[in-house]
Amino acid sequence: MAGNTFNATRSEKIFDICNAVIMLLIMVVTLYPFLNVLAISLNDSQDTVRGGIYIWPRELTWENYQTIFGYTGLIQGFKITILRTISGTLLGLVSASMLAYVLSRPDFKSRKFFSVFLALTMYFSGGLVPIYMLMRDLNLIGTFWIYILPGIVSAFNVFVIRSFIDNLPYALQESAKLDGANDFTIYWRVILPLCKPVLATIALFLAVGQWNAWFDTYLYNGSKPHLTTLQYELMKVLQSTNQGARMTNANDMANQMAQVSPESIKMAITIVVTIPILLVYPFLQRYFVSGMTLGAVKA
Repeated sequence: MAGNTFNATRSEKIFDICNAVIMLLIMVVTLYPFLNVLAISLNDSQDTVRGGIYIWPRELTWENYQTIFGYTGLIQGFKITILRTISGTLLGLVSASMLAYVLSRPDFKSRKFFSVFLALTMYFSGGLVPIYMLMRDLNLIGTFWIYILPGIVSAFNVFVIRSFIDNLPYALQESAKLDGANDFTIYWRVILPLCKPVLATIALFLAVGQWNAWFDTYLYNGSKPHLTTLQYELMKVLQSTNQGARMTNANDMANQMAQVSPESIKMAITIVVTIPILLVYPFLQRYFVSGMTLGAVKA
């Protein structure tokens, strides 16, 4: 017995050591790309061309970030991006959760029809030109709402939330009805508090999508400086840097590379657009796994 206990204990220790080593390797593999990007963004541009930078900058400088934030439209773009991220996330959550609640009701006779209708939108699209013409006819071009209204309802988000609601005991809704609650009260006071995990998951999806969006700005509001977004401005910074790097004059190219290189700008832009999402993610992480798994049990 003593020998078996000793062997079992030793096996557990070996397992713990192997597990710790594997987790450490996974952490290193996960963190290395981000640390490498951060190191290049903080390294002198002229020195970056030589290569050989891993997780620590050889010549530390803030020149790359000063170049990015030196553009006049960046602050306005940052404000609009924050506003569209908050507005788009909140309105997207409310619209998707309300529609999901309706489709989850077994007494809703048209639930199958609307479910199929929503599913079709995931596979078929009118195309870029018809969508642009629709936005024009709706007078959304040149307005802030072009960022919010076209994507306010996502079929994927609706199905994920509906699947989560389907796994909740329907007796909760019946009990609330017996107590005199109407449908909106059931949705607001019973369903939403129980859907925190899946709502947090969808909120993260919506926030990342709104934060990273730039093509709609390019397509609809490219000539509206007061409606520009952070990603669009950073795209213009990167584009102008690449054009400068392709200059045919050797002296001009040397001067350009001495000030800033496209590689350094790319890495600095990556850090700028990633940090805000990284700051938000820890607050939603505890809901993320449970929201995806529980919401995907039943289609």
